[in-house]
Amino acid sequence: MTRPRPGIAPSLPPVAPEVFAAAVEGLSTRLRGRLDAAVESLAATPVDAAEDGTYGIRWGEDARVTLAPGPSGTITSPDQARCTCLLSPRCLHRTAALGAAPVADPAPPTETTPPTETTPPTAPAAPPARGPSAGQVRAAEALWTAAAAVLAAGLTAAGPVLQAELLRAAHTARLAGLHRAEAAALDLVRHLRDARDPQGAHRVHRPAESVAALWELLLVTHRLKAADPDPELIGAVHHNHHTDGPLRLYGVCREPVVGPGALGGVLTHLADDAGRWYTLRDVAPGGPERARRAGTAHVAVRSFLSDHERLSRGGLVVTGAVVAPDGRLLAEPGVRATFAAGRPWAGLVPASAADGTAPAPPLTGCDVEIVAADGEEVLARVRTDDAPGPTVRLAPAHHHPALAHTANLRRLGACPGLRVRLLGRVDPDRVTTLRPLAVGPVPGAGAATLRFPEEWRDRADLGYDRLCDAHFPAAAPGAAPSPPPLAAADARPVDSPLRRVRDLVELAVTGGRRAAAEPARDSDRGAHAAALRRGGFATGADLFAALGAVAARRPRDAFGRPAGDDRDQYAAQWLATAVYLTGTEAALRRGLWHR
Repeated sequence: MTRPRPGIAPSLPPVAPEVFAAAVEGLSTRLRGRLDAAVESLAATPVDAAEDGTYGIRWGEDARVTLAPGPSGTITSPDQARCTCLLSPRCLHRTAALGAAPVADPAPPTETTPPTETTPPTAPAAPPARGPSAGQVRAAEALWTAAAAVLAAGLTAAGPVLQAELLRAAHTARLAGLHRAEAAALDLVRHLRDARDPQGAHRVHRPAESVAALWELLLVTHRLKAADPDPELIGAVHHNHHTDGPLRLYGVCREPVVGPGALGGVLTHLADDAGRWYTLRDVAPGGPERARRAGTAHVAVRSFLSDHERLSRGGLVVTGAVVAPDGRLLAEPGVRATFAAGRPWAGLVPASAADGTAPAPPLTGCDVEIVAADGEEVLARVRTDDAPGPTVRLAPAHHHPALAHTANLRRLGACPGLRVRLLGRVDPDRVTTLRPLAVGPVPGAGAATLRFPEEWRDRADLGYDRLCDAHFPAAAPGAAPSPPPLAAADARPVDSPLRRVRDLVELAVTGGRRAAAEPARDSDRGAHAAALRRGGFATGADLFAALGAVAARRPRDAFGRPAGDDRDQYAAQWLATAVYLTGTEAALRRGLWHR
């Protein structure tokens, strides 16, 4: 079982972390120095897939690597990777092929699949009663050390050797039963490979996602190596959930998906009466064009057949439902589904996003009043109980012309004073920016809101449905030839009062310690800290200054030579800054979007 995130060579089978780590350990120092370039060279090397399920890679005239995955489709044993050169198995060709393949998620053993020497049994999920054991503390320390090395190098410089160290430590964590730490390490390795993928130049890399991956790993291992008794730090092997009774679900909206590796498709969101969210996913190669077509494509749940558009405005009754840990409905044997009536948006959004009785939903809902267009974006004021709130920014979820986000936002921006109900995702890099996915009328707003045909069930999916004049009131506020200017300069939203801190935290992750040291040498460093203090973020100012200072420090002995490494202190300072940033921005989001 592997997460569908392509690596440098997505056509290769996934490889168990410990297999690649052992291959790197077997290389000489000279070959390790050449491994990074060898892995990157595979991006332009064809892979031959044979009918017997093996994969072949030709290296010049003298060597050929063959990968022979087992029945699960994953390389789980060293003898499943062979090379014809004289140095095999301690050769560069074989190790580079393993390093170019996707990282496999370790599947827990089952009653019908006995564990082998290369896939040791998973430790029981139940955590110890009095904190982590000595073995678990040692495993956490090894993972912390590997993660600190990645942080010091930065994403762009963390090549296969550092990745192998991280994977080796992750395997040790798995043997010790540290499931959460192992999952965080594997997630970080995937981010490292995505960031270094020479074929991924067309993708937009979000530093916030890499920051979150490194933050999770360092935080968990830091607490574990300090023997923190919190059982949540141990984690558990996640299994698909079989519901006890039938699920009664209501369609919420459709979300176009444009992912890495030219993937495209749709995600249909559904919710139950308790406010829990579920999804039906249809994603495959095809990019934005496939994402556009998938909005009205058929969706099948075993014998049930419908389409995403009908389902997003209707409902579903599922018996024998199998739900993945992330809320995906899985079409496994025994699952039965029946189409059912939907529910008006007034009963789903934003109540399910803010009632606090269920886990945080994947999407944010709120009522806003349109203020003005601002290029491709729209300025709006959040409204609660008929009172205007802070000004926020609405940005297209996707800019591709095959999808309707940009055109629909432009149409909304031309109607200042219009009140609408939105559902979307808060931009991870800009706390005051929402990327709306769906829009609907505000109940009780009269002629100042949208009006949709009955079959639309009070909602329009901004990536698929096209807003037109008939959807706006006859005396729409946008009847004026051009939107009026903002009343005051301070009406524009500030993207984030902690932007300076976020920039430094992200720079440290992407560029490494040397890049993070630059602000410490910048004459404007004091001005940045002063601006944070003026905004009331004194702790943020102190952490900003401390991180830059620690990054720039290079311990030396009396003769001016490097005197040891203080990676632990640097990693701890970065973690303290990232924890503060994450918690403070989360509080700002709650205060802004869930008033």
